[in-house]
Amino acid sequence: MTLTKEEQEILDGKKGEVLAKVMKTVVAYGEAFGASKLVALGGNPHTVLLGGTSAVTPVIDILNQCADAGLKTYADYTINPRPYDFYNVEVEPDHQLKLQTMFSTQTELEKMHVRLGAKNYNYWSCACYWPEVGNAPAHGTNLAWSESSAVNYANSVLGARSNRNSGGIEMLCNILGKAPYFGLMTDEGRQAKWLIEVKTKSEPSWSVLGGAIGMKVTEEIPYIVGIDKYLHQVDNLSMGKLKDMGAATATNGAVGLYHVENITPDAIDHGRKLLVEDYKTYVIDDAEIERVRNDYPNLWTKKDAKPTRAFVGCPHNSFHQLYDWGMKVTHELANRGKKKVAIPLHLLCSTLVKNHFLDKHPELVRDMLRAGITFTNSCPLTFMGIPGIIQKEFAVTNSNKAREYTNSRFFEDEDILEIVVTGEIPERAN
Repeated sequence: MTLTKEEQEILDGKKGEVLAKVMKTVVAYGEAFGASKLVALGGNPHTVLLGGTSAVTPVIDILNQCADAGLKTYADYTINPRPYDFYNVEVEPDHQLKLQTMFSTQTELEKMHVRLGAKNYNYWSCACYWPEVGNAPAHGTNLAWSESSAVNYANSVLGARSNRNSGGIEMLCNILGKAPYFGLMTDEGRQAKWLIEVKTKSEPSWSVLGGAIGMKVTEEIPYIVGIDKYLHQVDNLSMGKLKDMGAATATNGAVGLYHVENITPDAIDHGRKLLVEDYKTYVIDDAEIERVRNDYPNLWTKKDAKPTRAFVGCPHNSFHQLYDWGMKVTHELANRGKKKVAIPLHLLCSTLVKNHFLDKHPELVRDMLRAGITFTNSCPLTFMGIPGIIQKEFAVTNSNKAREYTNSRFFEDEDILEIVVTGEIPERAN
């Protein structure tokens, strides 16, 4: 790797022993992936380091050494959602004790973040790019992010440039203010090897569509055509759809970047020139969507159990998605003469998004709370990871990410609505 004079001086220790270690680590990381140089980072960092488990202790120790040396990230940063919410989700003492035991170094992790320049707890969200949170770097900005869905969204919808870094290494890059130049940060690394032709007769399930793409292309880049008619442009409505689709490509596969014809920035700038010469084609029609959906397994420990709770918003919901679910659930309850949901419905969102929603629709929020709907800024994956939880909790979700990472059963939005209102899985969904 070719270093500038300043970078070489850092490596040689002229700006301190700890920063030299940071540089040495970042350079070794870049050379392992064939990086030719380092590039300066912009915007604001985002980190996946949300939970203080014993496995993260070495990373905490390394980053505390950086803080002890007076180092901070090049700009204040956002963090993935806190791993639990004792006020709204893990309300049982048994749940709380098990999570406190599991995340035994949570306080140390959070102290570390404060010392390194993190924003306050309101900014802890896996969807840091929503307008209310404000961490949405400009087109072309170099980043060192690690959260799979945030990397996916930043690269695809915002047109920024970040590799899928691991937790810890991204923080060292953000302390240095530089990242190795390879992969998704390069022009050639952003070319598409797959043409995805979506030929459904109507608007597809975005989460299932993303899952199908991710499972087919794995880590390669897809160029998607045929869905721009459902999106029209990147606006408040389409952002949620792109978020859900992208998160599914990133977790059902390992996609760090996708292009949507006529919609996403790179596709608008370059069109089908983004496709490599020997690209492969994958056609997704209604039959393929149904095939993929029907292959999702039922991982419940009791296959015929009744649902016990619903998680909606993984990654975190947008303002529009909160409004949409609020209207759907309260109207359906009223139509059926019911006052409360049959099972807890947890709407996951940033505190800042919830506050905006409360400001604009206070009466709707009141009705939602009265109906038993909860807002939480936590991570549903953590709840379903509580030791022994899968023996007595049978969660449902509309998130392909949550389905992939937990034993939660996936259902379409209309089925989630029915389950939440009645407590029963509709026959059509079985």
